[in-house]
Order: sequence, then C-alpha cells, then structure tokens
Amino acid sequence: MNKHFSWLFLLFCLSVAAKSLKCVTCHLRTQADRCRRGFGVCIAQKHEACMILQIFQDEALQLSYMVCQQFCKDMTFDFNNRTYVHKCCNYNYCNYKM
Repeated sequence: MNKHFSWLFLLFCLSVAAKSLKCVTCHLRTQADRCRRGFGVCIAQKHEACMILQIFQDEALQLSYMVCQQFCKDMTFDFNNRTYVHKCCNYNYCNYKM
C-alpha cells in the first residue's frame, strides 16, 4: 500500500510543478538589454502573476524590473519626467518577452 501512495504523491507533486507559473526575475535590466542584478526565475504563488516595470524617459527605455507580483495590475503613470509602465501576464516567462 505504501508503494501506491508514494507513486500517487510523486505524480501529484509533478503535476503541481508542471502547472506552476514561472516568471523571469531581474532587479535591474539596463537599456542595453542586459540584466545586471537579480537574474533568475521565480515560481508564482497564489494570487501572483509575472510582472515587468519599465521606466521610460523621452520615450526611450531606461530600466526594467521583473518579478512575481502579488495582486498585479496593469498601469501606466508619469512622475518626474519619466513614464512608468507596469504590465502583468500569466504564462511562463511572459514578462521577459514584453
């Protein structure tokens, strides 16, 4: 009986891992399209999505920030002559492609 339980538990764990949303992390991506700090992958938890924050000045991309974000919402706002674009998505590695 323990063998059957072990197999069922293993299959459950694999199916949960396969369904988990994977997002790219980068805490400082430069205009030259290179991650300078925090490159990796995060696994989104409950109520999280992949998020990218892009900062523009004079319509030119200056910096990007990518993480798993709880209660993520798309929004755009201007502050100190810069435009901040906050985008959310829900498929694997989607915040890297934006």
